[in-house]
Amino acid sequence: MSGNPQPDAAALQNLFQAGQAFAQGFMNVMAGQSHAQPGAAARFPQNEAISRLQKEFAERHATLWQSMLQWHGGAVSSAMDDASSKPLGDKRFASPAWSESPYYDYVRRAYQLNAEFLARLVEAAPLDDEAVRNRLKFFTRQFVDAMAPSNFVATNPEFIKTALASQGASITVGIQNLIADLGKGRISMTDDAAFEVGRNLATTPGRVVFENELIQLIQYAPATAKVYERPLLIVPPCINKFYILDLQPENSFVRHAVEQGMTVFLVSWRNPQADLGYLGWDDYVEQGALKALDVTREIAAVDQINALGFCVGGTILSAALAVARSRGEDPVTSLTLLTALLDFSDGGEVVNYLDEASVAAREAAIGKGGLLRGAELASAFSSLRANDLIWQYVVGNYLKGGKPPAFDLLYWNADSTNLPGPFAAWYLRHLYLENALREPDRLAMCGTTADLRRLDMPAYIYSSREDHIVPWHSAYLSRDILGGETTFVMGASGHIAGVINPPAKGKRSHWRNDAPAATADDWLASAAEHKGSWWPHWIEWLKRFAGDERPARKALGSKRHKPGEAAPGRYVKEKA
Repeated sequence: MSGNPQPDAAALQNLFQAGQAFAQGFMNVMAGQSHAQPGAAARFPQNEAISRLQKEFAERHATLWQSMLQWHGGAVSSAMDDASSKPLGDKRFASPAWSESPYYDYVRRAYQLNAEFLARLVEAAPLDDEAVRNRLKFFTRQFVDAMAPSNFVATNPEFIKTALASQGASITVGIQNLIADLGKGRISMTDDAAFEVGRNLATTPGRVVFENELIQLIQYAPATAKVYERPLLIVPPCINKFYILDLQPENSFVRHAVEQGMTVFLVSWRNPQADLGYLGWDDYVEQGALKALDVTREIAAVDQINALGFCVGGTILSAALAVARSRGEDPVTSLTLLTALLDFSDGGEVVNYLDEASVAAREAAIGKGGLLRGAELASAFSSLRANDLIWQYVVGNYLKGGKPPAFDLLYWNADSTNLPGPFAAWYLRHLYLENALREPDRLAMCGTTADLRRLDMPAYIYSSREDHIVPWHSAYLSRDILGGETTFVMGASGHIAGVINPPAKGKRSHWRNDAPAATADDWLASAAEHKGSWWPHWIEWLKRFAGDERPARKALGSKRHKPGEAAPGRYVKEKA
């Protein structure tokens, strides 16, 4: 039995027709004709660009079809020298199995043509609203990614080769993997048995020094003989777990800061269950960030500390500091924001799932109590990068019967958290939809109003160049909102990998520019690229506000806030 079965001409003809239907079906959807009858294409909103596009791709498909008919002994004919024969540059089709048969070679190249056609069709569509066009681009990409021939048994030659090589064992294991994942309620992206929080993740030594129903506050043990006078409080995102900042020793942001002489405190958010489904935005500000600020200052016996917020943790921290300022308090001497939004005018790809109707539905369902489930959040975020976080595991785990390798970041990614309904609804409405946080005194919080212009402490703003959740241009807008001196730095890679970039690995780059710049693009135009991690630059900046060095205290906590359970605490171990 051959590993690359050769279909007859009728099978290829069916594929050709299927490829045409793939593109035509999408055109019908764009025209609002999901049940279009034959001839409906004529009612698709036409313009000259779209007509040219249809003609071009019809000709390219015809050329591709002719090349398949002229396949001789596994060698591609000269007809394949057109644009459709160029290397696909797509890891989904990197295996030689895709080019060893006219059947699969046609499938992948027809898919490539259709994908390109749909992308260009969206660009040519007569749409005046750029937000609508961006949403259409997003969902077109979702559709195209889902329809890749690599995702299906009948059109993936690697499935057949693996099954033959394993004498069918890969099919059995693949089904077992699928059943196991159905039980988990998620796709396995890593070897879950390889990691455990507190055993080989989140192992930086420390103690819980305070807790309420919403947070545990961890103080980490010093790693140097002397420490700086002012501690650092880290407020991570509540939408996932804090140990992204304390993975393994070699890539732990927390451990690195401790080893530089910083006394580090960190908020560990509760993974709320049904009994905490009533919590709202004010609770996260008052009982979360503000409470952590107070306890940290009391334990350190200082009036001011340094504070860092990551992602939505940065948004919560900034709101809390604005509330504190409106109360006449000034608890922070410097502020660091890592991939955080204060201006939501471009909220990244997340906004493709948000509009008035969807947010209103959330408000009606959970706005007065309930939970936004962690599994739903995880699925939504994974779908933003579906090829990397969904489809490659569908193929690897289920079609090929493989087992994903151990990867700490992906273990964390799958360890989802719930959000209280009132908090989630408020956040989506007032920040993503209305973009109200940037407007002085518009939002009422904790019995007062928030004005981010009052935050005149020095601020270090970090962004990631390829961040699809917090676009770096949006992070740059924080410079126009905050009232003090700002230092802006952009790292390579995305929302997580750009942040978690330890210096020892010497990976990636970051860009810096201290000159005044009116816009983000102006800043980038004269920014200098620096090889390696941005962490050392941030540490040097932070030391300017850390005060004098003094001997490290061996005892953690204080008389009022006695050290309790060992880090990472029990809150972070709660499952959604």
